[in-house]
Amino acid sequence: MPDLKELGKNKSNLIKALQKRQELEGYISDKDIEEISEAFSMAPVEVEGVVSFYTQFKRIAPGKYKIAVCDGTACHIKGSSLVLNWITDELGIEDGETDEDGIFSMDAVACLGCCSLAPVISINGKVYGNLTRKKLLKILNDYRQKEEADNG
Repeated sequence: MPDLKELGKNKSNLIKALQKRQELEGYISDKDIEEISEAFSMAPVEVEGVVSFYTQFKRIAPGKYKIAVCDGTACHIKGSSLVLNWITDELGIEDGETDEDGIFSMDAVACLGCCSLAPVISINGKVYGNLTRKKLLKILNDYRQKEEADNG
């Protein structure tokens, strides 16, 4: 891959190569592990060890709709843990997971910078605030209907 060749074979560029690959695909696939290990003349298990050590790297493909649940101070005080639980109950996914259909993924994040709207989520960058369970379920159902319409 051209993005790997430009980094050379110096192992000090391994993290940069992983970051570039994740930037392209949203996660590090098994194929990426193989290609990167070959490019840097390393065993795949060594590359996997680096990927699993750093939390910035994802090994699961993100869903089409990436839900970021704010867990900053204001959101935490106003119930972000409830929001996480509601999403888990509704979609069957935990923090850092993607649903079986590859439609939704969820990550708790440190802060979305919308404290006055707490509790807050964003879906693919669109912010939704002042969440209640009812409001959240409507938002998720709207995305489901959109997905069905796009694929129907």
